[in-house]
Amino acid sequence: MIPIKTESAWRGTADCRACGIRDMVLFADLHEDDFSLIHAPIDDLEYAPGHAVARMGETATSLFTLRAGMVKLVRNTMDGRQRIVRVLRSGDVIGLEALMGPTYDADAIALTNVRVCRLPLQVIQRLNRETSRLHQRLLERWHRSLREADDWLAELNFGTARQRLAGLILKMRSEQDPAQCTLFSREDMGAMLDLKLETVSRTLNAFVREGLIEPMDRIGRAYRIVDAERLSSPKD
Repeated sequence: MIPIKTESAWRGTADCRACGIRDMVLFADLHEDDFSLIHAPIDDLEYAPGHAVARMGETATSLFTLRAGMVKLVRNTMDGRQRIVRVLRSGDVIGLEALMGPTYDADAIALTNVRVCRLPLQVIQRLNRETSRLHQRLLERWHRSLREADDWLAELNFGTARQRLAGLILKMRSEQDPAQCTLFSREDMGAMLDLKLETVSRTLNAFVREGLIEPMDRIGRAYRIVDAERLSSPKD
């Protein structure tokens, strides 16, 4: 780990502005003199699919800005099953609950190759106290997180299997090309939507047969959305 000095931190922020998510990173609005407040190392980390960025119940010591890839937030139900409660993408922050409580609320598991910046909690707390620029960014993240949680519950946990899977496909559309989407393993999709694996596979195959989507790879993760209008109102 390399401690960030004022000048190197500023170059890091400039890199963030050029990385394609400049409007979403926590430090995007900080001024050069704000970085003199940083006295702890900030790490640029990479995780392979299946590896944990954070674990539910662990002492929360850091926040993580997700710079690339996707991460699933997983909780265990009372009957021992796992439920994926949200999927985070570039620009999202992992571990916001660390600002209010001592532990992480969910397992944060890499769904794809991911790249994160690990931000020590002490750094965030100090910047939050001493500069309004970070405070505003944190408020925006809270609002975004609450909105995403509400949308996830409303769109993906009610309705028929077809409605749930169609909602997931539309939600996972690429920001660069809305005609494409990236999905996950059938097991993960079942855990997201509270559906059996067989139901997910059967419904996905039906969408392909009906010409609503078209597979773009052999493993069934990348799809082209052929008819978004019909997918928005799938018939049972």
